[in-house]
Amino acid sequence: MKLALVADLHANREAVTAVLAHAHSQGAERHAFLGDFVGYGADPGWVVDRLRERVAQGDIALYGNHDAAVVQGALPSMTTEARQVVEWTRSQLDREQLAFLAALPLSVSDGEALFVHANAYAPGAWGYIVNRSDAVRSLQATAARYTFCGHTHIPALYHLTGTGKSGEFAPAPGVTIPLSAQRRWLGIPGSAGQPRDGNPAACYAIFDTAEAALTFHRVPYDHDAAAAKVHAAGLPPRLAERLTDGD
Repeated sequence: MKLALVADLHANREAVTAVLAHAHSQGAERHAFLGDFVGYGADPGWVVDRLRERVAQGDIALYGNHDAAVVQGALPSMTTEARQVVEWTRSQLDREQLAFLAALPLSVSDGEALFVHANAYAPGAWGYIVNRSDAVRSLQATAARYTFCGHTHIPALYHLTGTGKSGEFAPAPGVTIPLSAQRRWLGIPGSAGQPRDGNPAACYAIFDTAEAALTFHRVPYDHDAAAAKVHAAGLPPRLAERLTDGD
C-alpha cells in the first residue's frame, strides 16, 4: 500500500489541493495527516472539512499544537503572530469543526508504524525533533519500526540500529529511500502548508508499505494566491511572506 504522509497543512487550501492531487497521481491509496490543520493560513474551515471527509473514508488524522490552541486557547510558547491567528481561526470555525479537531488523537499506531505530530516521547508537550539526538529520544520511546511525525516544517529522515548507532539523511525530492529492516526509522515529511527550508513548494512523502520505502516529494502550487488570502483576511503580513519565501 502507498500511504501519503501529509503534515502541517496550516489552513492552506491551495497547497493541500495540490498535494492531494499529486499524491493521487503517485498512486496513494491512503493518507496519514500528521496534525496542524489550522493556524497561519486563511482557509481553516475548508481544510478541516476536507480532513473530515478523508477520515470518514479511513484516513488517519492527528492532533497538532495549533489544532489544540484553537480548541483550548493559545499555548504560552506561541509567538504573537500565532496567537493572533488562533483567535481569528476560532472565529471562522463552527461547533462541528471545532469538535472534530478536539476529538483527534495525539498518536495512532497502525501495524509497524506510529503516527504522531511532534514526537513519541511526549506527544502532548509538543517538543521539536530538530537533530539526531531528538530523533533518537523519540525512537527509544517506542517499539514501532517506523515513526512518522511533523511539527518542524522541514523534511528529514533518521534511523537507529539495534546496537544503538544512529544516522540521518537529508532527503532529495523524488528519490526513493529503502528503509532497511535492520534499522528503525523516523521520517518527517515537511510541511504541506508552510514549508520552512527556503523552498516554497509544498512538502509531503509517500511510504510504500509493501516495499518498505519512503519517497519525499515537493509540489509547486499557487503560493501567491494563498498569500493574497492571508493579506485579505487581515492576518499578520509576515505569514504571507513565509508562503512566498518558503522560510
